[in-house]
Amino acid sequence: MNDRLPHEKGFHISWDQLHRDSRALAWRLDGHGPDGGEWKAVVAITRGGMAPAMIVARELDIRTVDTISIKSYDQQTRKEAKVLKSPDADLMGDGTGVLIVDDLVDSGKTLELVRVLYPKAHFATVYAKPEGRPQVDTFVTEVSQDTWIFLPWDMALQYVKPYRGRD
Repeated sequence: MNDRLPHEKGFHISWDQLHRDSRALAWRLDGHGPDGGEWKAVVAITRGGMAPAMIVARELDIRTVDTISIKSYDQQTRKEAKVLKSPDADLMGDGTGVLIVDDLVDSGKTLELVRVLYPKAHFATVYAKPEGRPQVDTFVTEVSQDTWIFLPWDMALQYVKPYRGRD
């Protein structure tokens, strides 16, 4: 049994780190699309995949960007994944030539649902946990399953008392 709170084994990602890691993801994807190495579109899984997808699209000069909205969490509680908004059907087809980007894969349930819809798409995440890793074609950093990833939009700067002494 694990009595740790999520923040006790946390992986804190800053905006700068997310930007660097998303660029690294783009570099791994460069030249690996099915059309002479090119990708025809990037589809971000909202909301977490939007920042990495924008960075990947910029780095790879992909101008066609869309979103698929999947709800699989309420705060830190995992729910059954369901599609709230789909990308353009004409663009997607079976997913051939489409790069689907998310910030991370945890259990893999979100990507599993999207993979059923677009089986020939390429799935890329910045961060991956072992349980969801089989659903990802390309990723940058793997973390343990029991690590909670704190992304920059989940955090705020705040004052912390000094370890010793008083103000």
